[in-house]
Amino acid sequence: MESLPDDATGAALRRLADAGSDLTRPMEMDFFVAVPSETAGNAVAAVAREQGFTTSVEQDAETANWTCYCAKTIVPSYDEVVQIETLLDGIARLHGGHADGFGSFGNAD
Repeated sequence: MESLPDDATGAALRRLADAGSDLTRPMEMDFFVAVPSETAGNAVAAVAREQGFTTSVEQDAETANWTCYCAKTIVPSYDEVVQIETLLDGIARLHGGHADGFGSFGNAD
């Protein structure tokens, strides 16, 4: 496994590896983008789809916060994940939002 920096992204990737996922093999990753409204979420989703993501926009029932979910199957190297987070953050900021982490069920057998 590549050496992972001691930051939130590195910690999340370490948790995937510690749970048995192989970070050198593809896995579906879900990137979360916090947005101020459904309209903003749909705008972010449209651009993300052009970048190859599968998207959905949902409102949390408890908090009423909106999230645009952007999923893509990638080999989750640290640099690739940071590049995607930076891309999605740039798209989101144009619509009043920001990248808000990622998750995955991993690829452990």
